[in-house]
Amino acid sequence: MTGAPPRVAPQAGLDPRARRLLDLIAAGAKTRDGPPALHELRAATDELAAFAAPPPPVERRDETLAAGRVAVRLYAPPGQGEAPAPALLYFHGGGWISGGIASHDAICATLAARGLCRVIAVDYRLAPEHRFPAALDDGRAALEAIAADPRRYGVDPKRLGIAGDSAGANLAVVLARETPAPLALQLLLCPVTAPLGRTPSRAALAAGWLIDEATMAAYWDCYRVPDLSPDDPRVAPLRGGDLASLPPALVHVAEFDPLRDEGEAYVAALTRAGVRAELTVHAGLVHHFYGLGGVVPAAQAAFERVCRGLKLAWAASP
Repeated sequence: MTGAPPRVAPQAGLDPRARRLLDLIAAGAKTRDGPPALHELRAATDELAAFAAPPPPVERRDETLAAGRVAVRLYAPPGQGEAPAPALLYFHGGGWISGGIASHDAICATLAARGLCRVIAVDYRLAPEHRFPAALDDGRAALEAIAADPRRYGVDPKRLGIAGDSAGANLAVVLARETPAPLALQLLLCPVTAPLGRTPSRAALAAGWLIDEATMAAYWDCYRVPDLSPDDPRVAPLRGGDLASLPPALVHVAEFDPLRDEGEAYVAALTRAGVRAELTVHAGLVHHFYGLGGVVPAAQAAFERVCRGLKLAWAASP
């Protein structure tokens, strides 16, 4: 999700179709001087939606929560009806500045159909028009509305989880840590757990891997407010705060993702805190693999694995 990343050199273990996709993105990118513009970052996120595999049939309904302040889209497996069911409150990725319900529609629909649960996708406000903590405020309002009246939304109150991908996973973790509502599960896909993380995977995969350091720095510049440190626990869950009260976590990362190490570090931190956490590293794949199944067959197989794990987690929950 950058302009003019370098062509990816042949890499042992990188899936050939993923390599071809990265090469095509690099070949079609515009050369620029300086950081990417906001409209370019937003267009890149929207364009990724074309690479998703077609979703299975689901029921969709658009609604607003919190006195009409927060738009959501509710997904359910076909025939679910109004019966209470396990549910995920889902936050889309896009660096806090891009993406929305449309860009992640196929991802959320697939999670609902294959994971056998409801998915409630939150269309939170985006930076820089609405900087920190606007996205968190919207997520909090949505979570509070659903927790206050779960059956209105067909949600089993004992099986409400929180989920997200990339920067959306960052929002999910921060909200899970602060909410008094009991949550059953965290499902995190390629999570950002430190906005300007200093990890070996960020250094080794700094450019040419769908997201890069320049883009992630631009995201942070759009999201932050004065005096907000990138190590503040409200934006960097790895940097502090209580993790012991968090629900069990399913964390999925990709081998060739700059964010890989911080996802692994989050699982390690949860484990040290006594929280049950399961890490899956998807070999040969890149960031946003869960949305690339239409062009990378191995990515679709990996996303099916995500959904199977989710379905098993619901089956095992009380």
